[in-house]
Amino acid sequence: MPFDSILSPRTDVDSGVQPDEKPAFFRDLNLDQTVEAVTAGWKEYNLTPFFYSPLEDLDAVAYRQEVVRDLENEILFDEIDAFSAQMRKVREQLQQAKKLKDYKYARERCILAAADLYSAGVDHLARLLPILEIKSRGLCSFRAYLSTYVESNPFRGFAIETHNLKTLLSAIRYNLLIREGGITVRQCDATGDYSSTIEETFSKFRQDAPQNYWVELRKWSGMNHIEAQVQQRVALLYPNAFRALDAFCGEQATCFDPTVARFDREIQFYVAYLTYIEKFRRAGLRFCLPEVSRTSKEIRARDAFDLALAENLNRERSSVVLNDFRLSAGERIFVVSGPNHGGKTTFARMLGQMHYLASLGLPVPGREAQLFLPDQLFTHFEREENLTNLRGRLRDDLVRLHEILRKTTSNSFVILNEVFSSTCLKDAIDLSKKVMTKLSDLDLLVVWVTFLDELAAFNDKTVSVVAMVDAQNPRVRTYKLERQPATGLAYALAIAQKHRVTYECLKERLRS
Repeated sequence: MPFDSILSPRTDVDSGVQPDEKPAFFRDLNLDQTVEAVTAGWKEYNLTPFFYSPLEDLDAVAYRQEVVRDLENEILFDEIDAFSAQMRKVREQLQQAKKLKDYKYARERCILAAADLYSAGVDHLARLLPILEIKSRGLCSFRAYLSTYVESNPFRGFAIETHNLKTLLSAIRYNLLIREGGITVRQCDATGDYSSTIEETFSKFRQDAPQNYWVELRKWSGMNHIEAQVQQRVALLYPNAFRALDAFCGEQATCFDPTVARFDREIQFYVAYLTYIEKFRRAGLRFCLPEVSRTSKEIRARDAFDLALAENLNRERSSVVLNDFRLSAGERIFVVSGPNHGGKTTFARMLGQMHYLASLGLPVPGREAQLFLPDQLFTHFEREENLTNLRGRLRDDLVRLHEILRKTTSNSFVILNEVFSSTCLKDAIDLSKKVMTKLSDLDLLVVWVTFLDELAAFNDKTVSVVAMVDAQNPRVRTYKLERQPATGLAYALAIAQKHRVTYECLKERLRS
């Protein structure tokens, strides 16, 4: 198959164009934190738009998963990383050339250095890929493209001319005669360097260790007017070499292949993510490439976790609690209840994160997973009251829910977190049942975190998931969520906490 992009199997889609704005649900699911952490060391590639573009095609997901499997080979991963480092040096030389626009020969020398690095890096990767085990369509087609490209007459001519010109310029030698008020540039005389002969002649007079008078030159970081004038006079002494350099930079400026450059950028999408999750793997957490479907809404996972929370816990050297989940047959809706700070919202975020990462074709946090590929993902988490729109919190909930329900299809995924918490219990139940009826009729996947235990057994599509507490001490949260009937105490506990009449609060008040 012809190669166009390592991110997409379809050559008619320009995957180089991505949205600049993050999806609306990113903040609710803490995906903004994850993407920021993943791309932190790859700013020059502008990878964030790739993470804003979920796939809707199963073949495209499979295409990316194949590339990920290939990159699990450490040798291939390291070679791709080395190639990227070489291409980074190429860009650094080209950037330096732009900074030296007022110094012709220094600028051209940077362009030649970039060309030499580019041809060597591309040629090395083209010779290496055929001897490595590669199975993905993306990397196999890129390997075929690269092999054809490096054997083409334009590239071979470019590489040979680059090498010959570099050799020609490297052979130039000249002398500088520095006197008060001036510098004379002249061709290097044939007398040679007598320093070793002199040192040997006078070695018999040596008494103590000689003092070293060699001076280390500072690292070159640019060009000044004196150096530029020296270069110009060297060019006058060796006109043929510098005419060849002029011609090279004029003719070969477009010889950097755009498809290779595109590959170099797009492959970082995988490299950055795999590099990021490696620290979690070293900590014992598992990631997997999930089974993904557009037809079956039976979802499940083992040892799953919230990736954004794991980042924070990893920084604090705290352990991560793993959870399982499943929806079977006609089950569609998780109703998540339990005590405050028991992991309910984390559970909801975890499901949203996993489905979104799966839609990017990336490994998801968990030992194994079977997930659905939604056409859209919607979230409704509590927001601070916006005084500018003159709406109360209840009305704001209703407006936002109406907008979600207007856009959803049977293939969407909706995550609701404690909606209608600003109204009384009766109204909250009535409104929630109306929304639940609509969601159930649409037959879409839903995660609903709520204090309303009445929703847990709404119909045969709903599954009750409860945040557990320690059996010996109910005040201790385990952060494990299990499928079991709602206890009926979640809403009562929330009200008691709100009015400070829980057992702990009453003991504290009695002591004071």
